Amino acid sequence: MVSKPVAGSEKVVLGEIGRVHGLKGWLKLISFTSPIENILDYSCFTAQVGGRSQELELDEHSRANKALLVHFKGYDDPETARLLTGTELTIANEKLPHLEHGEFYWHQLQDLRVVNQHEQLFGRVSHLLETGANDVLVVKADSESIDDRERLIPYLVDSVVIEIDLENQTIRVDWEADYLD
Repeated sequence: MVSKPVAGSEKVVLGEIGRVHGLKGWLKLISFTSPIENILDYSCFTAQVGGRSQELELDEHSRANKALLVHFKGYDDPETARLLTGTELTIANEKLPHLEHGEFYWHQLQDLRVVNQHEQLFGRVSHLLETGANDVLVVKADSESIDDRERLIPYLVDSVVIEIDLENQTIRVDWEADYLD
């Protein structure tokens, strides 16, 4: 599942509400999960609406072509539903399914230090890209990095990504400093 952390929080963002669809308060849903339908496993979200935290209850959903359409309880017309557009939908981390040993959510990898087999620090994971063939770590240099380059490192466990140590906030990679991105 793809997800992104909420800064300074024990919550994770699973999606964002898009534009209004139709006359009954339906909205387009931009899912950050993979596959996108996984967001529908949850019916209650926390969102910042009008500057305050609010619980939103998903009461209906459907598909329109490749898009997800959703309806939230109490948002029954376009004017009211429009108040939700652009809102991020979050859940508590503990509501995420437990992963097997060696599996990680994307939000767990963000901001981890990336070090190669020669103990060279490349920087920190800014975000990940989904390319189709394999995911890619986007590593941005920081003040402790060996240089100021941004690196794109394939997320290939056991060949490029050698170890992920959440406790020490480090990803160890088999990647040379002079590889072209």
